[in-house]
Amino acid sequence: MEILRRLRIDPFVMAIMVAVVVAAFLPAAGGAADALSWITKIGIAVLFFLYGARLERREMVMGLKHWRLHSVVLAFTFVLFPVFGLLGKWALTPLIGATLAAGFLFMTLVPSTVQSSITFVSIARGHVGAAVVSASMSNLLGVAVTPLLVLALMTTNGSVHISAESIVEIVLMLLLPFIVGQALRNRVLPITAKISRIDLFDKTVIVLVVYAAFSEGVVDGVWSMIGISELVWLTVACCVLLAVVLGLTELTARLLGFDVRDKRVVQFCGSKKSLATGLPMAAVLFAGQPVGMLVLPLMLFHQIQLIVCAWLAARYGREESAAAPAAT
Repeated sequence: MEILRRLRIDPFVMAIMVAVVVAAFLPAAGGAADALSWITKIGIAVLFFLYGARLERREMVMGLKHWRLHSVVLAFTFVLFPVFGLLGKWALTPLIGATLAAGFLFMTLVPSTVQSSITFVSIARGHVGAAVVSASMSNLLGVAVTPLLVLALMTTNGSVHISAESIVEIVLMLLLPFIVGQALRNRVLPITAKISRIDLFDKTVIVLVVYAAFSEGVVDGVWSMIGISELVWLTVACCVLLAVVLGLTELTARLLGFDVRDKRVVQFCGSKKSLATGLPMAAVLFAGQPVGMLVLPLMLFHQIQLIVCAWLAARYGREESAAAPAAT
């Protein structure tokens, strides 16, 4: 664990990497794959039920007072990011292939992270309350907006195909459980509050989704189509995208006159992409397609954003700590 902390590798991300390695050597096939498919579907439905139950409606209402701040974060998440995703897909297709390039586009369509965004804003001495609202709003809207963006941007050019059955599954496995979770929030929270480390359920479901997706890729032989050069180009593209968005969020917040604490919210909430939400969505949206390749860019971008933003938040925090005694 100490080594992971020094390397800035999240244990959750390490678990996902282990799932990928296990899938490479021991992929689920036949009856085991069918059973795993049902387990992941049920797990995803429960996951989004819990997402809905955890969302604080009072915080959402209070957040409307800072509509300019949250509008900027949402604009980066669901407008500017998709624009970069379309440009990236166009530029990357000749370099990494159509499927990975489509995965790069999908990565830009998912909502922002919640936990890491709030954590980084807190470390950077930013406005934590506003970060909670912005990140929550992003995930709330993302349940509906991300599938709509996928339908609008990824099915028109043949990159992916979403059938009527997939749309039904989106409603039954994502939207409906989320709405029910919101409706039963007051009854569910007292129960979940008594369960220690309930977040392990969320992470376990996501690891299973990764294992199932990569197992399918191994069985179908899709990984033989990915070479070192493709991974290098994809890594470079993710690094460039993160650098550009971090710079633009900082510049936009400054031009709009936000104070320092709100600038941190715009930068850290507006530059993230959620692995926790994106992977389960991909499993539903891209059923029957090479899900493992389509989510690989998101997995890579997630780790890069954790490393870079952890360093950046720590730097901001040190600067604020040094400035505080001088101010007094």
